[in-house]
Amino acid sequence: MRKVKKAVIPVAGLGTRFLPATKAMPKEMLTVVDRPVVQYAVDEALEAGIEHIVFVTGRNKHVIEDYFDIQPELLDTLTRSGKHEQLASLNRLQPQPGTISFTRQQAPHGLGHAVWCARDIVGDEPFALLLPDMVSFGEKGCLSGVMDLYEQTGGNVVAVEQCDPMETGSYGIVGKGARVGPGFAITGMVEKPAPEAAPSNYYINGRYVLQPDIFDLLDTQERGAGNEIQLTDAMVRLATSQEFFASPFEGRMFDCGSKDGFIQANVAFALARDDIRGMVLEPIEEMIVSRRRRIQAA
Repeated sequence: MRKVKKAVIPVAGLGTRFLPATKAMPKEMLTVVDRPVVQYAVDEALEAGIEHIVFVTGRNKHVIEDYFDIQPELLDTLTRSGKHEQLASLNRLQPQPGTISFTRQQAPHGLGHAVWCARDIVGDEPFALLLPDMVSFGEKGCLSGVMDLYEQTGGNVVAVEQCDPMETGSYGIVGKGARVGPGFAITGMVEKPAPEAAPSNYYINGRYVLQPDIFDLLDTQERGAGNEIQLTDAMVRLATSQEFFASPFEGRMFDCGSKDGFIQANVAFALARDDIRGMVLEPIEEMIVSRRRRIQAA
């Protein structure tokens, strides 16, 4: 079994659901509390043992590359100002030289195409894939569980969560097979099935470990939903010759590509922080009480 050393993080999306904020700022740089959304994906990857991260970028995403670079002027200012805590925090987040690569997706042809754009950097080895809009919240990052199951099974592994059975039409759904360690074998994958046609209510939540064979399939993959090259379509083809397993995530994944998920993530991460919980909890409770009173009085 080959070790998973590299992770692909696609960051080429336009973020139209967050306009006008994303007119000049990449959606991946919007902050959950005090860190950009993309930082959470990087932290999760490193926690899971990833050694090299490949960003698939697009136009106007240069700020992401700048964010992960060293800023000597800022570090010098913090040093001279005696702001040692902030300096230490930035140093902890700074990637080591040669551990991050960037490649460009020149046109928005879908997630499958974005993954295919990383093929030459990933090479002929299994890799992790993290969708940065999906922010993992729990005692352990979602990808760590995926990696643990991969080490037991090999093959391909995706993280899953359960959705309301009536909402399967919003997700990529997997069929549940025999139990394997903390997860289960996948018997099939369907993109956004109607509730009556869904094989289960387990949906793929944006964390994967895939074999490099997926690149050849993506190279010939026909356009699917939205006239885009869909990763799920290529995974279905790969599943005819390779095993797929599901790793249920015990925490919660926030979809920070949506406004409600983004706000929920900010609340959850703020309440989990000892340094700001007290400043956030009381105002939230007051707003909830005030809202209920207005509803009752209406």
